[in-house]
Amino acid sequence: MFRKTLFWLHLTCGVTAGLVVLMMSVTGVLLAYERQVLAWADRGHYAERAPGAARQPLAALLAAAQRERPGFEPTAIALSNEPNAPVTFAAGRAGALLVDPYTAAVREPGPAALRDFFETVEGWHRWFNTSGGNRETARAITGACNLVFLVLVLSGVYLWLPRVWKWAAFRARLWFNAQATTSKARDFNWHHVFGIWSALPLAVVVATAVVFSFPWANALVYRSVGEQPPVRGAPPPGGAPSRGDARSAEPEALNGSTPQPLTYDELFARAEAHGDWRTLTLALPPASTARFTIDQGNGGQPQHRHTLTLDAATGDVRSWAPFSSQTPGQRLRIWIRFLHTGEALGIVGQTIAAVVSATSVIMVWTGLALAWRRLIVPLFRRRTAPKPATTA
Repeated sequence: MFRKTLFWLHLTCGVTAGLVVLMMSVTGVLLAYERQVLAWADRGHYAERAPGAARQPLAALLAAAQRERPGFEPTAIALSNEPNAPVTFAAGRAGALLVDPYTAAVREPGPAALRDFFETVEGWHRWFNTSGGNRETARAITGACNLVFLVLVLSGVYLWLPRVWKWAAFRARLWFNAQATTSKARDFNWHHVFGIWSALPLAVVVATAVVFSFPWANALVYRSVGEQPPVRGAPPPGGAPSRGDARSAEPEALNGSTPQPLTYDELFARAEAHGDWRTLTLALPPASTARFTIDQGNGGQPQHRHTLTLDAATGDVRSWAPFSSQTPGQRLRIWIRFLHTGEALGIVGQTIAAVVSATSVIMVWTGLALAWRRLIVPLFRRRTAPKPATTA
């Protein structure tokens, strides 16, 4: 009775959320290597260094970017640990500009059509690419379907188990069956084979999406390690001043004037000396302190991202916060963000996430096909069945 009830729950969930899950799976495959594709596209802006050429000051590069795009106010400067890489000035949703460190030539990052493509695909993946008030409704639908998808994965693992525990029965569901020659038998076999081999990583991908979709799931992450979930918009712990009023909280110098901050180049030089790095990002504008994000990984590995805070006037280290210094709840929540895309495990993790997204496309397709044969085809058969002959 339990198995039969679970089967009909599985079938109902699949029919209800199947098309949305299919859309999220297809877009998930398309987004799998977004970071690498965009980085490859930006390599066209890497310029060969002329003999004897010297890097221009970052302030001059910023001025060149603002001349190119009047009103451009960046929120961060990012340097890559490659001599020919351009300097990136990021401005949140306003986009970014790439500036050649030697010639101060300003370029838009990568082909615009490629970035628009990924932005559109991501919009579909999250909220059907809607805007305005419709976005919240769309997010609620995709969030509910993520939760239903998790139920499908977990219930599918139980339903995969054969009724008779014999090796022959397990083998028929572990690998492709050459005897499954009809379309129904093939769909049944593929649904079970792709489902069991992708169950564990797919459960991780879907469960992490549930955390993004529901506040209660996000809070559960922190409570699972004995922490209270953070309150959105709450002041920093201990009443520490925010970046906007940090300058006014600093004591003035003895002569009554505020010390002049170091230049961007001087601040970066001190941050570079702090240890190995692949990308250095300075949050703008630096007030009394300069906050750097030091990335030693590929940009999507949280365990290799650390925070360094320097005194903007002297360059002295105010604080050093490696990833390990965060609370267990904070570390777990950040890991969840990058486990969803597989980036936390590098290119191998991204490939696994892409493969299970592709297998979920096959499982949705075969599942809907099996449901069609079970629920819809019999209705047509009843309508076309010959009526019994009547005798006078």
